Amino acid sequence: MSYELGFIMEWLSQFIWTVIRISGFMLVVPVFANTLVPVRVKMAASVAVSILVAPTLTPLPLLTEIDLITLIEVFLQSFAGIALGFSATIFFHLFVVAGQFIAMQMGLGFAAMVDPGNGVQVTVWSQFYLMLVTLTYLSLDGHLLLLDVLITGFQQHTYGLESSFAEVSLNLVNMGAWMFAGGALVALPAVSALLIVNITFGVMSRSAPQLNVFSLGFPFALLFGLLIVWWAIRGWVSQYARFSSEFMDLAAQVMS
Repeated sequence: MSYELGFIMEWLSQFIWTVIRISGFMLVVPVFANTLVPVRVKMAASVAVSILVAPTLTPLPLLTEIDLITLIEVFLQSFAGIALGFSATIFFHLFVVAGQFIAMQMGLGFAAMVDPGNGVQVTVWSQFYLMLVTLTYLSLDGHLLLLDVLITGFQQHTYGLESSFAEVSLNLVNMGAWMFAGGALVALPAVSALLIVNITFGVMSRSAPQLNVFSLGFPFALLFGLLIVWWAIRGWVSQYARFSSEFMDLAAQVMS
């Protein structure tokens, strides 16, 4: 079995262009970008997916020399994968923001713990929501759907992005605004109920000043907060379905 040198160079160029975009995606996408996942596993996954995807793409330019145009195309390919992976990170942090809002209203702003995936300190409710959305995301094959968006975008727009760099960056900024709005919407029922509890204790402190509201208010706010979140978690599936549908539409806009 023998192959011509031109065929080998064409296949290698096809594979290299593919692995650049997919490795950028694997670098920042949730779950795979976790610091607990070894770099070897990320690279092995990138190479395995690239081997499967490369033959399905239209012919890409041969890598015969390194010039300015080639470097720009390498940057665009990498940025395309990073943009999609970062948009998925924004979707995950929507629920982290919701947990922050609820924890602050409950008085648990000081109860912070280190997130092993990102290496930053978040409140316990943010960590709870992050684990919940991660398990839901994996159980519903969200990682496969996101990979399908990446491959479809690669097949439609093989050469970098159809939109300009500024337009894609603006779409990511708009997703940041969507993240804060969605987090506020998820936390709104619990925050509203806890606000009523705090108003009640404010009325009690005015009507009966001898009561130590600070010593009574914190445990009551914590207890009511746990009950409210337990009740609100029943609508988790519908909330996740709604925001994941919006996220897939936004992710398609980022790739196009």
